[in-house]
Amino acid sequence: MPDVWKPSVTVAAIIERDGLFLLVEEETSEGVRFNQPAGHLDPHESLEQAVVRETLEETAHDFTPTALVGMYMSRYVSARTGHDVTYLSFSFCGEVGAKYDQPLDVGILRAVWMSYDELVACKDKHRSPSVLQRVIDYLDGKRAPLSLLQTDPSVYEVMNNG
Repeated sequence: MPDVWKPSVTVAAIIERDGLFLLVEEETSEGVRFNQPAGHLDPHESLEQAVVRETLEETAHDFTPTALVGMYMSRYVSARTGHDVTYLSFSFCGEVGAKYDQPLDVGILRAVWMSYDELVACKDKHRSPSVLQRVIDYLDGKRAPLSLLQTDPSVYEVMNNG
């Protein structure tokens, strides 16, 4: 059977407090970029669990998702390596919680609060075009209930291959 094309599934947190958005400044193969707290869906976790984990790992903040803002599909081809990846990203808004004294994920330089205007001003330094689009959609009030997302219990089962 030939290889089946599969997009890379990611999650992102849109976190707003007092008119500022929580972003991460991170090292990428294309240089230093800004992004929402985001990352890949891991095996045996729901989309909601993934966005909570990624936010904690990248910002040292608790996050409780309250709604789905949007689903974004984009293609990235590295100018440096030619690597071609299509991303399917689920973006959540929610409540930011406690901040912990812990190291940030490898490659994350810092977590930073930015205004919408500051975010627009550094558009050329965004990890992807979705960074700004997610915030625009959030500010436009786009929300879908988390009840739209269903995770079958089989996802959580660890299979014994022995």
